[in-house]
Amino acid sequence: MDTRPLRIYASEDVPRLRYIAGIIIGEILGLSWEIITDKRKLGKHHVINYSDENVKDSFTIRPVQLLFNKGVSEHEIKVEKWRDLPVFFQTSAESDIPFDIFAASFYLISRYEEYCKYDPDEHGRFRASSSLAFRNGFLGIPVVDFWVKEFAKGLLRKFRTLAFRRNEYRSMVTFDADEPFEFLGKGIIRSIGGLLRDLTVNDGHASDRYKTVTKGKPDPFEVFGYITECIDKYQSDVRFFFPLGDRTNYDHNPSWKNEDYRSLIQRLAGKFKHGMHPSYNASENYAILSEEAERYNRIFGSTGYLSRFHYLRLKLPVSYRNLLKAGVKEDYSMGYPDEPGFRAGLARPFYFYDVVKDTVTNLKIVPFQVMDATLYKYKKLDHKASVEIILQLITETRRAGGLFVSIWHNTSLLDNPQCRPWRGVFETMLDAQR
Repeated sequence: MDTRPLRIYASEDVPRLRYIAGIIIGEILGLSWEIITDKRKLGKHHVINYSDENVKDSFTIRPVQLLFNKGVSEHEIKVEKWRDLPVFFQTSAESDIPFDIFAASFYLISRYEEYCKYDPDEHGRFRASSSLAFRNGFLGIPVVDFWVKEFAKGLLRKFRTLAFRRNEYRSMVTFDADEPFEFLGKGIIRSIGGLLRDLTVNDGHASDRYKTVTKGKPDPFEVFGYITECIDKYQSDVRFFFPLGDRTNYDHNPSWKNEDYRSLIQRLAGKFKHGMHPSYNASENYAILSEEAERYNRIFGSTGYLSRFHYLRLKLPVSYRNLLKAGVKEDYSMGYPDEPGFRAGLARPFYFYDVVKDTVTNLKIVPFQVMDATLYKYKKLDHKASVEIILQLITETRRAGGLFVSIWHNTSLLDNPQCRPWRGVFETMLDAQR
């Protein structure tokens, strides 16, 4: 095994190159590395020549200019096939790999295209259909991971003493408790109003509401006992995200002061890792986010270390800058609400790179691949088709040696005829992802 650092020869030692080299060479391949800008200092090391010059016995990648530019500009991108993989930012025939893997990976992982102009959806979100990956049919694979596998084969042909890290597949299931209760946690005025409203409708809700509020019957939405039983059975790694914002047209959670809600939070938080679920408007409004972080601190005695935005309202770079300012260390919002897949082209956590400021931050991004509501609400899929998609995503993540992450809601897993088939999907996933 060769312990010498792999040297990257480049015309400039720039932040973007350091960032993506750290992910590809350091994190995924597990090699030590350094950037050299003086050819005389290359020495007797294995060299990746990331320049337009010639370096004897090096692995050559002719660069496009993306990593050496500053700011954001529009790029015309042509996607072609190489070894059955889609690639872009093609380079010259002098290269040992026919595209600039560093620039292409940076483009996807940094979400560069989301800094450019786009047509947002009704919630101001970047649409999956606007992405390069969706338009070219590769959203369903962690393309960066697969590029790196082929890149490693090329490096090994050139430098036979290299030894790469073996990346192990893992899985995680996450829950957003958007509406933990149907009847509890409403407060006295809303409970009375709901009861009076139910009395005018002959559907049995009035009786159910009364029995629930008087603690004679469990709340229909409180299925966390079932959820925790499944977690224990399949020994799943889990994260829970609790909303603590004020009620709006898009936020239907109980007040953070409500005793029933606080009791549920404490029960789940006592057993599982947990974080904040910032409200609909918190993604772009730091004052709201800061207030919710303070509420979290008052409940738990610490700032929300983990976070995922409600409605997945992620807008770059402001949303992530606000999380950093609020003291959040990990975000779980990186994925699309309207399509399953690999939004950043990667099946593993990475650190947020602020493209405008050209700096890497200490905010870890944990991307997810599928959400329950994406399947039944956005794509209108039945249970069988949903299982097929989930199993395919798990397969691709295993191939990458990555982390498979799903999002679920308690309201998808209720004990009623409409939701019981989704319980089947949920349990099938838990079993398959192990």
